Amino acid sequence: MDAGTKATVSKLPLLTVNAGPRDGDKWIARLKEEYTALIAYIKNNKDSDNDWFTLEANPEGTRWTGKCWYIHNFVKYEFDLQFDVPVSYPVSPVELELPELEGLTPKMYRGGKICLDIHFKPLWAKNTPKFGLAHALALGLAPWMAAEVPHLIEAGKLLKQQQ
Repeated sequence: MDAGTKATVSKLPLLTVNAGPRDGDKWIARLKEEYTALIAYIKNNKDSDNDWFTLEANPEGTRWTGKCWYIHNFVKYEFDLQFDVPVSYPVSPVELELPELEGLTPKMYRGGKICLDIHFKPLWAKNTPKFGLAHALALGLAPWMAAEVPHLIEAGKLLKQQQ
């Protein structure tokens, strides 16, 4: 991991419960850890004036939806964010989806799933089960948006949104 990645990870709680959606009470314990890490990440972001997403889950904690945004040249670009927790979680990371951007970049799969294969999945694999949803956002979605959104804007594929 590079210094920036280590700094980001050092501010997020690491998870200890190795459980997925089919693991009953262990999944509930894992969800508690997930929420704790997400709350810490959101607090860190707000403290550094870097608030960039909202997120909520269904009652089972298996389907997550929200919004994420990126500010480029003082213009806010906002996108729907969604993902399902796979049954093989946390061995398999979540597949983060930005459906509105589907087909606009080659670094995306069908359904608006962002490509995290080369950079994020090996990092996730080395850190299972310590990484969770907050880590996926901080180390997967945030860098993807920082790389792709400005490129999409400059290529004319994203236009200013009406406020």
